[in-house]
Amino acid sequence: RKKVDCALALVARGRPMKTVCRALGVARSHVHERHHRREDWRDARQGRTPAGDAQLLAEIREQIADLPSYGYRRACALVNRQRSAQGGTRVNPKRVYRVMAQAGLLLPKAARRRHGSRKHEGRVAVGRSDMRWCSDGLQIKCDSGQTVSATFTKDCCDREVIAWRAWEGKGLPGEPVREMLIEAVEKRFGSVEALPPDHRLEFLSDNGSAYIAAQTRAVARSLGLKPINTPVCSPQSNGMAESFVNTFKRDYVARMDLSDAATVLAQLPAAFEHFNEVHPHSSLKMRSPREFRRHQAAQARRSTIKDAALRCE
Repeated sequence: RKKVDCALALVARGRPMKTVCRALGVARSHVHERHHRREDWRDARQGRTPAGDAQLLAEIREQIADLPSYGYRRACALVNRQRSAQGGTRVNPKRVYRVMAQAGLLLPKAARRRHGSRKHEGRVAVGRSDMRWCSDGLQIKCDSGQTVSATFTKDCCDREVIAWRAWEGKGLPGEPVREMLIEAVEKRFGSVEALPPDHRLEFLSDNGSAYIAAQTRAVARSLGLKPINTPVCSPQSNGMAESFVNTFKRDYVARMDLSDAATVLAQLPAAFEHFNEVHPHSSLKMRSPREFRRHQAAQARRSTIKDAALRCE
């Protein structure tokens, strides 16, 4: 601030603004704005009446009532999503943090995880949908002693869980994985025998027996997918799928009724649907996977209309 005041004083005496700003290391745009500011200018940030926090706190409690594992950023995203739908004013995440801290609603900080010595400089995420899919399996222990196993296929761009399979029992056989791949291709590309020849789509997974089985790899190739397996003892190479398993167990399985396998299986469709339609994702600018896909489709339509208008001109 002192440098800006010095720069304004020197410019007022006739010194060149560019030279002064370069010498003092201050932004010329800021000095220019301050130099040409009107005399009756008043800082609008001062003297404002702060908005009450009671309504915001009620909105936050409403949004996280069934989602106690959501932190302040996801709570803020849900509140803003509801306000935007109602034509209201969006709220700043810092304000949500302050309100939740005062109400004792913040989550405890997560413990730092240990990292192995192997460097992981690659990137699982991609820039467009249907360029890379990832997959993994998970198990859910029931109070009755039963186990529910599940597997899923997830897009590495829009994060949508395209298809999934779940069953009672331990282990991951190859048949559910192959059925899941066929369903995923049909959901994204329609009723086709295989992907277009010029479309490259990778299928990333670990080295589980269901994924490296010759029949699974043959089905994947017949559908036009390119099977890719991670290096041995390198779960970070399939980090997006591993992260989803942790998220799913923390945000959904932890609040399920785990009395028996049938009860768990009945709750899984709603859980996957909630993740795809509601769950805010930080890499998608706090949009849900399907909300992000709708945003992408709207952008593509606007771009097409704009290009068509330019060609007409």
